[in-house]
Amino acid sequence: MEFDFTELEPEGRYRLLTNFIGPRPIALVTTRSSTGRSNAAPMSFFNVFSHDPAIVALGIQPRLSGEEKDTMANIRRTGTFAINMVDMALSHQMLVCGLGFDTEIDELEMAELEAVACARIDVDRIATAPCAFECRVERLIEYPRRVLVLGEVIHMHVRRDCLDMQGRYVNPEVYQPIARLHADNYITSDRQFILEAPAITDFLTSAQAKPR
Repeated sequence: MEFDFTELEPEGRYRLLTNFIGPRPIALVTTRSSTGRSNAAPMSFFNVFSHDPAIVALGIQPRLSGEEKDTMANIRRTGTFAINMVDMALSHQMLVCGLGFDTEIDELEMAELEAVACARIDVDRIATAPCAFECRVERLIEYPRRVLVLGEVIHMHVRRDCLDMQGRYVNPEVYQPIARLHADNYITSDRQFILEAPAITDFLTSAQAKPR
């Protein structure tokens, strides 16, 4: 089957993109409202794109009414946000945070998540999250129905048990983030395996040995 994205309606594009590009990591994004309350919202249009500088990206669309979501309004006003990674232990609370409460409802309170202050930005992060990234807006790329938020990571919190004994690499027995596939389907990284690339010299030697 062929799909012409220049002719396909937005719902069709969304269905195809999210069905086949996955799994997509979930960012549970926390921001600060204008009255000082915490806002938390899960987003699966999220990933990391650079380490130097350290850049992560969020894709945030408006509500069906066209009104801007609280997360986006808070990011515009403060220029900061935190990304809390989600594992199985946080999966239910992540869904609670995404229920679309009114602006002045604290989603962290509704989900019974412990909030702790970030180190370098005026945003709360989730105490039990495997890790959290404190971000400062690097730039906003505006589209009619979506804003791409590029954020520079300026500080990171990692739960000690999620790292190995040396504190350098992730502990795969503990850090098992979940990711979204399509619709209400998710996947967890509890089945990990190692793929080691072959040596390029093996292929060069083989190619050179072939008769021409």
